[in-house]
Amino acid sequence: MIDDFAKEYLHADLRQVRATMLWKLEGLTEYDVRRPLTATGTNLLGLIKHLAVTEAWYFGEVFGRPFPERAPWRNDDDELTAYLTYKLELDDMWATEDESRAGIIDLYRRAWEHSDATIDALAIDAPGHVAWWPRPHVKLFNILVHVLTETNRHAGHADILREQLDGSVGGEPGTAGLHVRDLAYWEIHRDKIERAAKAGTPTQG
Repeated sequence: MIDDFAKEYLHADLRQVRATMLWKLEGLTEYDVRRPLTATGTNLLGLIKHLAVTEAWYFGEVFGRPFPERAPWRNDDDELTAYLTYKLELDDMWATEDESRAGIIDLYRRAWEHSDATIDALAIDAPGHVAWWPRPHVKLFNILVHVLTETNRHAGHADILREQLDGSVGGEPGTAGLHVRDLAYWEIHRDKIERAAKAGTPTQG
């Protein structure tokens, strides 16, 4: 049986990883939080924007509790069509020059508040509907797991992006990680892995 213990356990984990996501931006310049750091344009502020949109939708429209303000995807089209188009065009994955860091972080926090209100108000087996899922009839439990999984996935992305920028790693301020050992250690460690990779690669016949 899925009970309130499971609901609170998942909710607590979601709160923790949300905080991790915001910590990944702390101490960085405006350029560094916005700049594309992979070939597909992945960037730290875009991940926050994406997760704000994700929470606003999944804990909002899915349960008939729409996010109470004009979300970034909303336009004059049908709500679902507009949302899916916005996601398909990847407009939720980066910040335009007119969108501030503070504005996107505030949107994420407001999405949290709306999500938390939905989670608190509904039973763990409360029904919802995700029109584009193969099995569209869901429960709050399904959505909690989905959003927690999505957020943890992007926290992993954020960890790698931040490490590329300044070597910071981990889930919260003061995390040990790279700072336990000096840079010389990590250079030797990386070289060891590189040598093993080359040695373990079969030669082409």
